[in-house]
Amino acid sequence: MKNIGDSSTLIYEVEKKESGITLKEVLYKKMKLSGRLTRKAKRKKNIFVNDNNISLGSKLRTGDIVKVIMDEERNQFEPQDIPISIVYEDMDLLIIDKQPNVVVHPTKGHPNNTIANGLVNYLIKSNQHFKTRFVNRLDRDTSGLLIVAKNPFAHQVLSKQMSKNLVEKKYLAVVKGRVDKDCGTIDEPIGRTEDDSVRREVVQGGRESVTHFEVVKRYKDASLVRLKLDTGRTHQIRVHMKYIGHPLIGDELYGYVDESLINRQALHAESLRFYQPRTGELKFVKAEIPQDIKELLRKLST
Repeated sequence: MKNIGDSSTLIYEVEKKESGITLKEVLYKKMKLSGRLTRKAKRKKNIFVNDNNISLGSKLRTGDIVKVIMDEERNQFEPQDIPISIVYEDMDLLIIDKQPNVVVHPTKGHPNNTIANGLVNYLIKSNQHFKTRFVNRLDRDTSGLLIVAKNPFAHQVLSKQMSKNLVEKKYLAVVKGRVDKDCGTIDEPIGRTEDDSVRREVVQGGRESVTHFEVVKRYKDASLVRLKLDTGRTHQIRVHMKYIGHPLIGDELYGYVDESLINRQALHAESLRFYQPRTGELKFVKAEIPQDIKELLRKLST
């Protein structure tokens, strides 16, 4: 977009070559708004051209300023003093390096003390006001990068990027046994087991699931692997690594548990490569290996 705006406002200036374009075309083709977001803004009279409300079919002229205000809903979570490590922030996104052993989002079993509660506390302290929208999710025991959208536009664009596999997600995992191949691809469908609503497994007729892996380092009876996901199925890495005979160390549900090594699954969301929703600029964000996995690797080296 030629003009940027702020976290709650999108702004676009009509260029000379675009003179005669309709407001509707600007909203959909130039500003990339979804139909849902456009309809909501129109219903609330939050679409302006030169600070006036006009019809979507109106033709625009060179220099016209289109402005869309995204009404913000109240945050639905209680603030709690939970440490939040921010590794990237701009007007549309906030990326957290999540610590292990903390649930991302309140549930019946974990109604508070979540990342969402800590994030609301951070927003109050930094005088920001936006509804918490997680673009991706991490299991309670997985550490690493978690994307939060500050407005519905950013959430829409990032979700679309993910569905088109335009967001590169890489993880580090420590698995049981020495992985023979230096690299490979696991292309096996994943679905629920018949008698368990939590566990997943490779099943005929499951959802397409693709995981690429490369060995970073081999130990006596373990391997450090880097994984890249083409799909984002629940427990995908944990299920796929178990399937090839190398379950994650510390994984109580699928893996190999030895509490003298680590007290959670050794899985870390290491890096993200994505396009900034508003500017289209390519971004790369990385989270360093957490201390407990460093300690695990030290133990495996002795």
